[in-house]
Amino acid sequence: MNLQTLNIVKTASVAALIALTIACGYSSKATTPPVAGNTPTITILNPNSATAGDAAFTLTVTGTNFGTKAYVNWNGTAQTANTTYVSATEVTVAVPATAIATSGSVTVTVTNPGTPGGPYGGGTLAETSPPMTFTIN
Repeated sequence: MNLQTLNIVKTASVAALIALTIACGYSSKATTPPVAGNTPTITILNPNSATAGDAAFTLTVTGTNFGTKAYVNWNGTAQTANTTYVSATEVTVAVPATAIATSGSVTVTVTNPGTPGGPYGGGTLAETSPPMTFTIN
């Protein structure tokens, strides 16, 4: 076999390998979409009300399915730094006096953040509880 024939055979072999690699989907990784996470529920807010202008306080939220990284949402704003996980049925949140300065209603929810998947996807979606109302008199 001469050198020119050998180069043609090498080129044809490399082209065949590239075609097989692409045809087999080797260049693309299958991904799995995230699945639903555990949805928390709220059964009790303690206290469930405050007087406008009161001092800061700690709100205890009792319910079910609270994950270890669960956080309270106060009127739609995530309180990630102020929330403390106590158990799967209890979290607490530090509520500053500025949050209860004026009367009205506040929506309280709890969110279990999603969990990341591996290199091919997976994991869980973030899930948020149905809302409960906190009253500021």
